[in-house]
Amino acid sequence: MLLDVENLKASYGRAQVLFGLSFRLQAGEITALIGRNGAGKTTTLKAVLGLVPATADRLLFKDRSILGVPTYKIARLGLGYVPEDRRIFTDLTVEENLEAGRRSGGSERAPWTPERLFRLFPNLAAMKGRRGNQMSGGEQQMLSIARTLMGNPDAILLDEPSEGIAPVLVQAMAEAVLAMKAEGVAILLSEQNWAFAAAVADKACVIERGEMRFEGAMTDFLGNEALRLQTLGV
Repeated sequence: MLLDVENLKASYGRAQVLFGLSFRLQAGEITALIGRNGAGKTTTLKAVLGLVPATADRLLFKDRSILGVPTYKIARLGLGYVPEDRRIFTDLTVEENLEAGRRSGGSERAPWTPERLFRLFPNLAAMKGRRGNQMSGGEQQMLSIARTLMGNPDAILLDEPSEGIAPVLVQAMAEAVLAMKAEGVAILLSEQNWAFAAAVADKACVIERGEMRFEGAMTDFLGNEALRLQTLGV
């Protein structure tokens, strides 16, 4: 078990957003947080990383409590984060962005290198010297993921990777996510696009208005039409 969350609550000021979420992420597993826009998916990722005020009965990463731990220390433990808004360095080239994310140590697996990442993201290989502000949204998303992998994390919190990218790149993104899993990287995926999540995830955690409505195998979620209609309208 890499990530163990029990009764997670989070607020923005007086506005409570999360109401006691519990879920787990195992090594080499993809778990999808699924829900409508505003359901609390992004807040869940930020709460785990300490980016928003949160409480929990248990918040463990690799059997170590990370509740109240500074975000940079959580990252050093091997928990990566790819935000929805990408946050690449737009005035740096692809190669420079990757170097900015490099961190020695971390996972016991073979370290990620630019060469390995260019095989994972062939689109980036053709634009090594291109600056971030000259890339499409989908290319920036791939670069953001690649930069995070340069830190050699054991797990990644991946926020809405299919959001705002061209349909032709959605399939490439799904293939990249599955390739990361094959390399042993666990992924907690926040995704409004349930079809994308269904294509890559092993487990589904359905969030509605900050509460967990379902946690289980993705196949069970796909087979529950009533739940999909209730929580996603599909």
